[in-house]
Amino acid sequence: MANPTALPSTMKAQLLMAYNQPYEYCNIPLPSMEEPHDVLIKVEAASYCHTDAVLAAGKMAPNPPSFPHIGCHEFAGTVVALASPAVSLRVGDRVGVGGRSFRPCTTCFECISGPSAANPDADPPGYSVYCPNSINNGISGPGGFREYAVVDTRQVALVPDGVSTIDTSVMMCAGLTIYSSLKRCKLQRGQRVGIVGCGGGLGHLGLQFAIAMGLKALGVDNADVPLSLVRQTTSEARIVDARKEHAETVVKQLGEEDGRVDRGHMGLDAVIILPESQAAFTYGMKLLRNHGTCVVVSFPEKPYILIVCPIFSKRGNPCQYIRL
Repeated sequence: MANPTALPSTMKAQLLMAYNQPYEYCNIPLPSMEEPHDVLIKVEAASYCHTDAVLAAGKMAPNPPSFPHIGCHEFAGTVVALASPAVSLRVGDRVGVGGRSFRPCTTCFECISGPSAANPDADPPGYSVYCPNSINNGISGPGGFREYAVVDTRQVALVPDGVSTIDTSVMMCAGLTIYSSLKRCKLQRGQRVGIVGCGGGLGHLGLQFAIAMGLKALGVDNADVPLSLVRQTTSEARIVDARKEHAETVVKQLGEEDGRVDRGHMGLDAVIILPESQAAFTYGMKLLRNHGTCVVVSFPEKPYILIVCPIFSKRGNPCQYIRL
């Protein structure tokens, strides 16, 4: 553990005192480590997510925060103290902190399940990102909008050399979410994936990830600014302006490029839906080939309307919500 005398007794933090109010910049006590897996980090970068705005507006049911609240569930920094020398981290390590469980209960079904044939990459018994009784930094508990934060060693990732803490903080939510979405598609190199809402925070990262994974990427958006952003960040993805190109036209063009004649074989192998609109969902579904996969990441206020006949005509097209 670091020398306690080298650490300040207080720190600066941005506090949310009530819903729909601006954050207040305050002095508060340094947080204490209470569990064996706890580490104290000096926060060097903290990203603002759409979820922070949703929470501040009072729409984060069923996990409302207690006030005063410290937001941010995607941040990065340097380890300055350890609760136990047995943990895998060391003082001086740079880490990124994501929205994984902080202090899970260790006894619920999720925590004791561990890896299985159906989910070989699950956390080992005793910890689960899906623990319903855990604290979520920045949501049900304090997050990264402060100078120091206590986090669980099992919820962090070491930052590689050459990667800044600023870039890391964004990757811990936006990057993780869209990367997980791409992995859920279970595609092989050379297959086609589409991202509807490609010009947003997740979307423009997703197109770059898809290309790096060897996939043929197609991005869809319907506004000038996001379309301009994504065209600046990648030249290898095909970008579609949904205001000007009908989904059926795009599908036929993809079929011609792939040398496919059967309409059911034309289109994308998978599509990821990011916007919270019915129009985006409908457009994305129309781009899929038969047996294609649709991954929905958005949280629409109103349920999507599923038009059954087109889904059946795609012969078993699976549509899934991502569970990070």
